[in-house]
Amino acid sequence: MSLSSGLLLRDFRLVDETMDMLGSVWIEGGIIRDVFPQGAPLPEIRLPMHRTIQGGGSLALMPALVDLHAHFRDPGYPEKETLESASLAAVAGGYGTVVCMANTKPVMDSPAKARALKKRADALGLVDLYPVLALTQGMEGKALSDIPLLKGPLHETEPWLRMLSEDGKDVVSDEILYRALQEARRLGIPVSCHCDAGGPEAEEAKAAGKPREFWSRIEENHATQRVIELARQAQGHVHIAHVSTREAVDLIRKVKGAQQESGHAVFTLTAEASPHHLCLTEETAHALGAATWGRVNPPLRTEADRRALIEAVLDGTIDAIATDHAPHTERDKLQGAPGFTGLETGFALCRMELVRQDRLSLSRLSSLMSASPARILGLTDRGRVAPTFRGDLMVVDTEALWRVNPGRFRSRGKNSPCSGLTCRGRVLMTIYQGRVVFESFLNPDPEKETG
Repeated sequence: MSLSSGLLLRDFRLVDETMDMLGSVWIEGGIIRDVFPQGAPLPEIRLPMHRTIQGGGSLALMPALVDLHAHFRDPGYPEKETLESASLAAVAGGYGTVVCMANTKPVMDSPAKARALKKRADALGLVDLYPVLALTQGMEGKALSDIPLLKGPLHETEPWLRMLSEDGKDVVSDEILYRALQEARRLGIPVSCHCDAGGPEAEEAKAAGKPREFWSRIEENHATQRVIELARQAQGHVHIAHVSTREAVDLIRKVKGAQQESGHAVFTLTAEASPHHLCLTEETAHALGAATWGRVNPPLRTEADRRALIEAVLDGTIDAIATDHAPHTERDKLQGAPGFTGLETGFALCRMELVRQDRLSLSRLSSLMSASPARILGLTDRGRVAPTFRGDLMVVDTEALWRVNPGRFRSRGKNSPCSGLTCRGRVLMTIYQGRVVFESFLNPDPEKETG
């Protein structure tokens, strides 16, 4: 962006984790230069290139979202998604920063592979992409990836690397996972853990023919306890991905409570929940087809689990909401591939199901989807509508009704559990480093909505 250009956003409802007020925002050089309360005099614009965007009504200006967990499928799976289609989906959903997982083809198990993807994303200029490195070579769980070759501090040597993960599967070996956690501690970054190493009890349940909802619960609960104990020994930062059971919630809450009570934590524990686990249940999975279109890993759980997750969001046990965007082809879904596409519906689903019921303020939702995940990644320059922060913002019509039509998604993955759902709250504009990278024209009548 040219330093001689600017963006003035006038008369919006300004919402972030610390405020909810009327005002205007001036962005110049990709940075928020000033925030003006309603009625304060606005700057006299003297720049030769600028744009003014008028707010009003139910329009809110909020920090662009930060997603800790998405699958871009690039390289290797262009039939599912590409860097370009995923980035377009991200900005359509209000995201300015995305962490993408390593289960690509080839696997992202070396810095060179991840740097190449980061370079492509930067050239595209739509989102700030942070590829993770897999914990093990080829994600085979047998030997560490190239993590030991990295030199810290990473914010100086490899600023693009903010998280490690083997998401898509768990690392079965305690020894290898412990070593990965030690390396992550040395580098000063978290390990995001996909918890489904269930141990003998889960294997016995499978052998006995128990249903997936039974043994997958054992897997998540056992693996969550295991990784917390390994993180305690390694004294690192473990981030629990897509928490879905009430038992896992209770364990995380208990550990965090003990840390707070002692006043000294020997390791860091954070956790995320996905919009689909917060807002949907196993009834949705069965209606869609539990083995096909409704299949996700971990599975959609019971209403009691969903309510436990919401309580965990309210009391701070859950630190962030992350999409786990997992696009698939129709053929793959019919053959049982787990996962939902979620970048374009994540905010709207949470806005509708959580804020609408007055369980969550819009400010708290902003914290969970912007500022808090940014902090987990060590990114201190985004997630707020405040001077000196990056000009990464989104304009949301908080009351707009629209019907979800996956056929109109920018993502190549049309596997959404929200198909046909009428949502309240829609992203109309996404601003990345002061540039408008997405604009939508809203049809306010959901009965006439086609996208």
